Amino acid sequence: MPELLQFPAGFAWGAATAAYQVEGAVNEDGRGPSIWDTFAHTPGRTLNGETGDVACDHYHRYPQDIGLMKELGLNAYRFSIAWPRILPSGRGQINQAGLDFYDRLVDGLLAAGIDPYVTLYHWDLPQPLQDEGGWQNRETCNLFADYVEIVAGRLGDRVKHWMTHNEPLVVAFFGHWMGFHPPGITNPDAAAQVAHHLLLSHGLAQSALRAAGGSQAQVGIAMALQPVYPAGDSEQDLLVARREELIWMKWFLDPIFLGTYPFEDMELAGLGRPTMEAGDLEVISQPIDFLGVNYYSRNIARGSASSSAIEEEGEHTTMGWEVYPDGLRVLLERLHRDYQPKTIHITENGAAFEDTLRADGTVEDDQRQRYLQRHFTAAHQAMQAGVPLRGYFVWSLMDNYEWTFGYSQRFGLIYVDYATQQRYIKKSGYFYQGVIAQNGVTSA
Repeated sequence: MPELLQFPAGFAWGAATAAYQVEGAVNEDGRGPSIWDTFAHTPGRTLNGETGDVACDHYHRYPQDIGLMKELGLNAYRFSIAWPRILPSGRGQINQAGLDFYDRLVDGLLAAGIDPYVTLYHWDLPQPLQDEGGWQNRETCNLFADYVEIVAGRLGDRVKHWMTHNEPLVVAFFGHWMGFHPPGITNPDAAAQVAHHLLLSHGLAQSALRAAGGSQAQVGIAMALQPVYPAGDSEQDLLVARREELIWMKWFLDPIFLGTYPFEDMELAGLGRPTMEAGDLEVISQPIDFLGVNYYSRNIARGSASSSAIEEEGEHTTMGWEVYPDGLRVLLERLHRDYQPKTIHITENGAAFEDTLRADGTVEDDQRQRYLQRHFTAAHQAMQAGVPLRGYFVWSLMDNYEWTFGYSQRFGLIYVDYATQQRYIKKSGYFYQGVIAQNGVTSA
């Protein structure tokens, strides 16, 4: 029998976006180029050569978007600051117009009763810094801390929740090892070094955030995380599972929570050891206030094509990802057991499906509604097991630019007609509105 699963008072119900995916206005008000501008404008890098030049035009339409957030009942909104909008060269001269935009956005959110959750790096490194070596260059860590100090100095009196990085795994491994994200490098040793520098810059940024926000500052980091399931019990399956756990979990979580790298397994990943300096791990492992968890699906580790003890279970999103809500419960419980973060926020969870805008302006996205209901239920189960979950941010507030997939994938609670920039709340958005209103979900 379905029952209403109640969430605790003060639970953060939000939605998330990223600057390059929604803002547009890439050449306005002094913004400099980022590595994503360069990458997206390079032929063959993105679907149909699509770029984030316009995206959802959020830079101009943010008052309307805040109004839609308020209509949905959100009490929190996660967005990112575009580094090249603040420091067009990555260092030096501050672009006040860029700071002014985020000032207006934060004030608008607070006026609507929505708590801003700010991500400081969501993949848009200023191109001039990439020209100097990017995240392979240790100096970029110090420049990131300088940028964070500027942003926190301007917004820290009102913003209380900060994430230093979004998914450093993607930046390091997708961008520097597999090469299908910017800067498009395929060098495993470079990837290992970048991973270390991202973690180091996270640690260096913490002091700036705490100095600006005082005791009210809540500092975390958002990680791409997947629970790993061996496809079978063969030696090959277990070896691949161990490798996947190293890459998706231990490489980034061990240094932050345990103050060490899993050096004994690094050769298994096919990556070299990063160059470090004395004291780096102490900087990286400063206590954080919350861990952000970005969860979309589980990882089934197969040692060979014939491994078939575990098969994917039916429904998949248009990204090709298996819909597997129980993986969220398993992941949250494992993080709580192995790393004991003070609190956890689900900083991204959502799904892309084939959405059709009807003539009456409605979008009947029953699959997404069911997806969310089942994942909210799994999150509640984890809380019942003792996981200190304090917030949930659906990805995404609105359909947007999905990186190398261009505009082909729709994740939003709100449908965006890219030709007209009109917005339409989907059925799943109204479902979420009801969940927030009752601070609970009917069990799936």
